[in-house]
Amino acid sequence: MLAAARGPAVIDARSPLCAAVLDDELEYARFTRWTPAEDGRRRAESSLRLSGMHCAACAATIEEVLRLVEGVIDARVSAAAQCATVQWDPARTRPSALVGAIESAGYSAAPDTAAGTRALRRKESRDALWRLFVATFCTMQVMMLATPSYVSSARELAPDLKQLLDWGSWLLTLPVLLFAAAPFFTGAWRSLRTRRIGTDVPAALGVLVAFIASSGAAFNPGGLFGHEVYFDSLTMFVSFLLGGRYLEMRVRHRAETSLEDSIGRLPETALLEKADGSSSPVSVLRLQRGDVVRVPVGQAFCADGVLTHGATRADESLLSGESAPVGKVIGDSVIAGSLNLGAPVAMRVERVGADTRYEAIIAMMRDTRSQRPAMLHGADRWAAPFLWAVLLLAACAAAVWSVIDPSRAVWVAVSVLIVTCPCALSLAAPSALLSSAVAMARGGVMLRRIEAIEGLARMKTLFIDKTGTLTEARGQGVQMIRIDYSPRWSDAVLRGTAASLAAWSAHPLARALAKENEGRGAAWCELAEAPGQGIQGRAGDASVWRLGKSQAMHSVANGADEVETWLSCDGAPVACFRFVETLRADAAAAVRALERDGVRIALISGDMPSRVERIGRLLGLADCRGGMTPQDKLTAVRDAQARGERVAMLGDGINDAPVLAQADTSLAMGEGAQIARAQADGVLVSNALQDVVRARALAKKTLRVVQQNFVWAAAYNAACVPLALLGWLPPWTAGLGMATSSLVVVLNSLRLAR
Repeated sequence: MLAAARGPAVIDARSPLCAAVLDDELEYARFTRWTPAEDGRRRAESSLRLSGMHCAACAATIEEVLRLVEGVIDARVSAAAQCATVQWDPARTRPSALVGAIESAGYSAAPDTAAGTRALRRKESRDALWRLFVATFCTMQVMMLATPSYVSSARELAPDLKQLLDWGSWLLTLPVLLFAAAPFFTGAWRSLRTRRIGTDVPAALGVLVAFIASSGAAFNPGGLFGHEVYFDSLTMFVSFLLGGRYLEMRVRHRAETSLEDSIGRLPETALLEKADGSSSPVSVLRLQRGDVVRVPVGQAFCADGVLTHGATRADESLLSGESAPVGKVIGDSVIAGSLNLGAPVAMRVERVGADTRYEAIIAMMRDTRSQRPAMLHGADRWAAPFLWAVLLLAACAAAVWSVIDPSRAVWVAVSVLIVTCPCALSLAAPSALLSSAVAMARGGVMLRRIEAIEGLARMKTLFIDKTGTLTEARGQGVQMIRIDYSPRWSDAVLRGTAASLAAWSAHPLARALAKENEGRGAAWCELAEAPGQGIQGRAGDASVWRLGKSQAMHSVANGADEVETWLSCDGAPVACFRFVETLRADAAAAVRALERDGVRIALISGDMPSRVERIGRLLGLADCRGGMTPQDKLTAVRDAQARGERVAMLGDGINDAPVLAQADTSLAMGEGAQIARAQADGVLVSNALQDVVRARALAKKTLRVVQQNFVWAAAYNAACVPLALLGWLPPWTAGLGMATSSLVVVLNSLRLAR
């Protein structure tokens, strides 16, 4: 099912109207991002919300049907997060084909946008609540009819009256079987049709066997199935299982709320200023760089940009982790998704759509939800053999009890099928990892790969870059020292030239220089940036200007805490810009906390060794290396890995991208270069180093919770399976135990999201 873009209604995605809307590139840009393919063409990656899933086998089924769609390159489905990430070729298929394939397999799908997600959740919650109500109501009536059999002696209840009560129980069980228990049967059928076995198979088989045996006993008491009926146990089991799944669903919906709220922050329209000073509403998808838009109080900024009119306060908690509103004045940058809390303002659009930090964060959250961590692959391998063993165990139990006491054979087999359903085991790791990822996102660390949680918990060595990571350059009062006093350029021209060139770079010093001088006049062509060296471009008069590190590595800085960048024209230096570089406020405390936690810290930087050693002394670090090229950093990480160390890397620049990709676990600063954020396993959107300490503590706690979940699930099965085999565990008790075990696992994992 596909939710309409402008309302909560759910419509058929295969209808011509819906397919036309869904396949409009402007519309599916809301849930699709583009990546370059090896052949030079664009590759689309869409995020879809799913419903109707109950176990890992459902995820495998959806992945299989998606990969059969022509044009689909890859598909990843997360059962815990109920979402799919699909890579597809826009020249060969369309989003409507993806949704149609999912629906043909018996599931529902919608674009991963706020409206579609809300519609699917409402439908899923409503259906689950109705099934639970029907099962619970009928269970109460069946128990009422079964009470005389429990409280009366053998001779007090006449056989014809007992049979009449059994017929009434049979009639009340039909709605439970045909409606309430339908998800078990449809899930089991999908598993069998795709030649897979899922957790719905033993549950559905147990319900069906109990119903058939009880029906035979109700209508032919002296026949093959004897005279005992299990309608009360059957309906109670379905009620307990549905109740457990409903609570799990509510917990999952609550965890998803943070992402939906984040997506819902971005407005669908913006007030675009015209040349005559008037404004008109336009779709945010139509905005372009350079447009000026008005932002009323209480509305979210629709793009990354710069304030051009007014002063306000912005709530950037989603993107930076900072809960207090941040003051903004003319010239300050504002971020898409942050809320305007102070006064009406106007902003000039700098980045829109997928280029904004907001969309990058949302994309990372989607990636995290759809990934399957390495620790789950082992569980996938033994899941199918375990379920086959359950079926075999139930069959053997029925065979043994048919000799010991034929009247209890079916009862014992059904209990074994129900009590051994591995729902708790399948939820043990995904629920904990997803809850931890949500908590880290709220704490300022956004993960691109969920495996980073295990990497953070087990890291032994952390390599940290200096400039822009441990330190920050003060943008106020950047000092320019002229080297070339030629009258060709005034001081203002040189500052403006440097600032306009710096605006094209994401290096921390370049950002500080661009913000200080706001050069916008120069037009550049043939721009090129060398990692760790600088950026250069050709001006309109064909002269080549370069801003970056001095090739001679000499310094004109007087203070030990000052850093510099050089401006040259056609290879000749013309000016040097000096910055005051200071440690981040929380750098020392974060480094000490990590070292107390057993992490070895190594400082690696391309800056001059003397400055790197000074920062190292301030932090008390023994391993400080300066003047390093990107290849030197890569070699240092590889050497540590060769010694068997679990290595993590924290950096921010283009020159850090190779080492971020090489490290076992990597984090990039939120203010860092796009390529660094793309290569890292996570992004420190808050830019606060203490959040790394908190993320590591949470990661270690997550692994403990995963272990607790596995121990609980294993202990539950070890205790209950023998009881079921001995006939001491009736089916309704088995259903209650299975539902409770799954709920305990989910609630234990939910502690991580606090």
